[in-house]
Amino acid sequence: MLNTLPPNHFLNLPRPDVFVPTLAGTPDTSTLAAHDFDVDTRTGFMPPQPPLTRLPSAWEPWEAALEDAIQSKLQLADKPDLSDEEKAESERWRNHVREMPILPITELKSSEVLLRRAHHVLSHVMHFYVHTTPMSVRDIHIPPPITLPLLQVSAQLQLPPVVTYSDDVLYNWAFKTPPSSKLLFAPKQELHNLRCLTRFTGTRDEEEFYLSSARIELRGVEALSIMRSVMDEAFVGDAIAIRRITTYLKALVHVIRDMQTLLADVRKGCDPQVFYDVIRPWFKGADSDTTGRKWHFDGIELDPTLEEPTELSGPSAGQSSMIHALDVFLGVDRVTHTNFATGRPKNDSASSSTTGDSSTSETPAGASTTLTFSSAPGPPKVPFLTRMQSYMPRHHRAFLRHLQANPRPLRRLVEQSSDAALREAYDAAVTALKEFRDEHVRIVALYILIPSRKASGAQPAEGAPKGTGGTDAFQFVKGVRDQTASALLGRK
Repeated sequence: MLNTLPPNHFLNLPRPDVFVPTLAGTPDTSTLAAHDFDVDTRTGFMPPQPPLTRLPSAWEPWEAALEDAIQSKLQLADKPDLSDEEKAESERWRNHVREMPILPITELKSSEVLLRRAHHVLSHVMHFYVHTTPMSVRDIHIPPPITLPLLQVSAQLQLPPVVTYSDDVLYNWAFKTPPSSKLLFAPKQELHNLRCLTRFTGTRDEEEFYLSSARIELRGVEALSIMRSVMDEAFVGDAIAIRRITTYLKALVHVIRDMQTLLADVRKGCDPQVFYDVIRPWFKGADSDTTGRKWHFDGIELDPTLEEPTELSGPSAGQSSMIHALDVFLGVDRVTHTNFATGRPKNDSASSSTTGDSSTSETPAGASTTLTFSSAPGPPKVPFLTRMQSYMPRHHRAFLRHLQANPRPLRRLVEQSSDAALREAYDAAVTALKEFRDEHVRIVALYILIPSRKASGAQPAEGAPKGTGGTDAFQFVKGVRDQTASALLGRK
C-alpha cells in the first residue's frame, strides 16, 4: 500500500514516537493538522487505499492467532447449549494465546499503517479471548502477549485498547473487484464493491452491518466537500455568497437523505435477531459488560510507560467522525453533545474535547499502580458523544477541533442573516439530520430493544439494554434525535 501513495503523503512521512521528544522544526506527522487531517478528498474519513491486510512476518503470531480464532469458529462463552467440543476448542485457542511470545512493537512505530493493522488484529484477538472465557470466570486476565503490545500500540495511536468503530469500519474493508480506475476513486460507484477483512462470526449479517456504515462514510464525502465550499463563501459573506451557501445547503439535504437510505438498507443484509444474539456480544467492552466481570491487563507492570486503561467501551456508531462533523458544521453539537454524561477520560493531547469513563479495569495483582481517572475521586462527567471522540483516530479528532474553531460558523451566519431562503435551507439540512436520526432510532429499536424484550420473555428486563458504548441504547439515540430537532431556527 505504501508504495502506491505519493512520497509526500503524510502516511509516507517519518512518524514520531509519542514517547520521544521531537526535534525543533520537525513537522508533526502524528496529527499533521496543517496537512490534511487524514481526510481524503475522495474517500473522506476512509483511507484512500484499501487497508493493510496482514502485518509483516515479524508479527505473524498475532495474525495467526486471529486467523485461527476465525477459522475455528470460536463461540461466545454464553452461547446457549455450548457443546463440550466448542468449549475445548476455545480453551485450546486461549492456551495458545497465553503461550505466544511477547513481541516488541519498535519497528511498527515508524508506520501509521502498520500500527493501525496491529491495533485491529490485537484488539480483535483480545475480544475473542475475553468473550470465549467461561462465564464462571469473574475476573478475566488478558495475558501479557496481548496486554503489552496492545497497550503500547494503543498509546502510539492514542486510542483505547479495544475494538473501535475505526477497526470495524474505516480500516476493515477491501474491494470485491478492483475499481476501474486506480487513480480516480469514485465513492458512489464503489458503495457496493466492498467486502470486510475481519468478522467475529464469519456471517454475511456481520459483514453487512459493518459495510452499511462504510457506505454511509463514503456517501458523506460529498458533505465534506459542501462544508468546505460553504466555509469559503462564509468568509466572503456578500449577497452572492449567501445565495451560493443556500444552494450548497440544499445539496447537503440530498446527501444526508442518501445516507439515511443507506442506514435503512442494513435491514436487507443483517437480520436483527442474528445481530443481537450472535454478533453484538462480541463488540462489548468492559464498560458495557452487564455481567459485571472485570478485565485485568496482566503484564502491564513490565512497561513502566503504560497506565491502566480507563476507556473500554467497544465500537459504537457514536464514534463516526462523519456524523460528528455534520453536527459541528450545522452547529447542533451544542445540543446533541450535552446529554448522557458518563465520565471523563485521561488527558488526550490530540483531542480538545477529552473524553472518557472512569471505569472498569483493575490493576493486576503485583502490578505497580499509576494514579489514573480510574482511581481518582469524583471525576466530572462529560457527554457521551464528546467521550466517544477519544475512540476516533486522532487525526480525525484534530479535524473536528479545526471545524469547531471556524471563526465564521454557519449557524451564527444564518442567525444573523435576514435572508429567508438561507434560513429555510439551513433548517432543511437540520431536518434531514434529524430524520437520519429518526432512522437510527428505528434501527436501535429493531436491532436492540425488541430482541432484548424477546430475550426477557416479554417481562421487564433488568435495566435498559445497553449500547456497546455503555449507555441506555434506545433512550440515548432518541434523546440525540430530539435535541437535533430542537436546533431548528424556524422563521425569523
